[in-house]
Amino acid sequence: MRHYELLLVLKPTLTEEEVQQKSTLMKEVLEKNGAKIASVLEMGTRPLAYAVQKFERGTYFVFYFQAPSLAIKEVERLIRINEDIIKFMTVKFEKKKEIAHWEKLANVAKDKKEAPKAPEPVATPAPEVSAATQEVEAPTPAPEA
Repeated sequence: MRHYELLLVLKPTLTEEEVQQKSTLMKEVLEKNGAKIASVLEMGTRPLAYAVQKFERGTYFVFYFQAPSLAIKEVERLIRINEDIIKFMTVKFEKKKEIAHWEKLANVAKDKKEAPKAPEPVATPAPEVSAATQEVEAPTPAPEA
């Protein structure tokens, strides 16, 4: 099986539930065609470099997976049929150096997904300043020489 990266750009007008449905649908299609998904990176809604189908923004997903070559044809056929996907790109990694880079990218995507979100910082009240600490000492005169 070969290593692949699939970038999908969805319409920005989709609701959060519809975006999750499309992501789940792509996972199911890949798995039905014999793919082993290493990780999925949801990049959120971002501006496009140029307008695509009159859209200035798109919701990005990157799938890292291993699959037989025949599975790619079926996946791309289904992507072309789906009207909610405005752009896609499939990249095949073949050389050892490329595969090592693919593994690194897949692990980074997996780590981002599994990393717990940082808790909100709690505002601590400023320490109270008492009148005793506000007193200023009188400067001591310099010794005369």
